[in-house]
Amino acid sequence: MDKLITIYHGSNQIIETPVFGTGRKNNDFGMGFYCTVSNDLAKEWAVSSLSDGFSNRYTLNTEYLNILTLNSPDYTILNWIAVLTEHRLFSIRNPVAGRAKRYLIEHFGINVNAYDLITGYRADDSYFDFAEAFLNNAITVEQLSRAMQLGKLGEQIVLKSQFAFSKIKYEGFEVAEKDRYYILRKARNDKANHTYLDILKEENDGLYIQDIIRGGISNDDPRIPRNICK
Repeated sequence: MDKLITIYHGSNQIIETPVFGTGRKNNDFGMGFYCTVSNDLAKEWAVSSLSDGFSNRYTLNTEYLNILTLNSPDYTILNWIAVLTEHRLFSIRNPVAGRAKRYLIEHFGINVNAYDLITGYRADDSYFDFAEAFLNNAITVEQLSRAMQLGKLGEQIVLKSQFAFSKIKYEGFEVAEKDRYYILRKARNDKANHTYLDILKEENDGLYIQDIIRGGISNDDPRIPRNICK
């Protein structure tokens, strides 16, 4: 990562001064300021079916920041799922899912609050369904990984610490038109839904979360995909 980067935050409002310690605790990586290096992706995240949004542009000096790069080969897909499990609100539909949540956090969890900045893939609502299905023992880790690869998930950059917030500078905004960007967002979600239904129909003899728990499988097992996207 270059030391000085341009990032964008999609929102329904103009945000000139991001404030540390605000935001939703139940986002992918917990509380933080969620951005992306893609202006178009920020615009997709900014709009709704009813209203335009804004892509707020910033420069960020990453020098001296402690950065966690979750989508690198240093981590597995289960590291990403464990972080989601700890912060997002999952539907626990059976006893296996409850055990799975505890096992993932204990064996694959990462303390994201120890970092200034996190980069990793965003679990849009449609792709969150895959993570939830895996947690509920409905799909295998191989199917989960393949779904993520097919999805071409957007990468997000999350400012976590007060130090990181001190390194960001507002540069302006662009309007995100709902008539253009909501269509793109909906197309992404529709593709995810079709992929999800196709995967659920498959027969698969791979590793389900219950197999992972019973086998005491850890992060260094070669059967666990090492990252989300190719």
